[in-house]
Amino acid sequence: MRVFVTGGTGLIGSAVVAELLGNGHTVLALARSDTSALVAEAAGAEPLRGGLADLDILRAGVARADGVIHLAFANDFSSPDALAKAVAEEGAALATLGEELVGSDRPFVTVSGTPYAPGRVSTEADPLPTDGPVGGRGRAVTAVLGLAARGVRSTAVRMPRTVHNQGTGGFAGLLTGIARQAGVSGYPGDGAQRWPAVHALDAAVLFRLALEEAPAGTSWHAVADEGDKVRDIAAVIGRRLGLPVESVPSETYGPLGPIFATDQPSSSTHTRRALGWEPKHPRLLEDLENIQP
Repeated sequence: MRVFVTGGTGLIGSAVVAELLGNGHTVLALARSDTSALVAEAAGAEPLRGGLADLDILRAGVARADGVIHLAFANDFSSPDALAKAVAEEGAALATLGEELVGSDRPFVTVSGTPYAPGRVSTEADPLPTDGPVGGRGRAVTAVLGLAARGVRSTAVRMPRTVHNQGTGGFAGLLTGIARQAGVSGYPGDGAQRWPAVHALDAAVLFRLALEEAPAGTSWHAVADEGDKVRDIAAVIGRRLGLPVESVPSETYGPLGPIFATDQPSSSTHTRRALGWEPKHPRLLEDLENIQP
């Protein structure tokens, strides 16, 4: 299958591209810079120059593909306005990709986050949130899943709060970066809130399985660790960086503060049973031991 991949040179995307190429697929990778194009080419993919805002380029990519995997996101959490802009850009891109696939029965795998289920572990049956700082992403992905009624084999792979590889990535990676700057490995509240996690190489396998096998309109959880306590994550970061570990105000984390402070464990029981997905790589707390002082 020839697969058009957005975000193919990021932490998750590079793993997905390698997984696809290693299993007989070819990849057309959206590349927003010359550097990204070179990285994609070195990985064995064909680069297509453009970004998420270049809607005509996205249409051209779909026209050349048997399926689409969407992973790109601006990841600008510096302010509420910057985050809102990134969410709006992605929403327009998803709508464009989806419209180009209508009536084709081609697979369209998009990415989202695992949902929050108050007082319990969330499952694949729970709806995505459609309000809050990233509610627009939930609305856009829900619309993509709705394309199942219009001849698109659309599916969503929901990612946990930390997707990691060699000690970097996700919410835990953000905690590490903030700890380096602040001189303290912090966590919001009492740190008892739990974040799910998955190794990027395990997540990549699930994206491939969803592309190849998942029925239209379905959602899947790329969750290896159901939920590690944030204070345990901060403790490893502090030890690796030689920094004190303590609670800090949630405002420390800007627009992500309310999300960081929320208990949000998640399950992948259905995903493992239905698609035969089984994580094999190091769990989060073990992988964080790769953080360099």
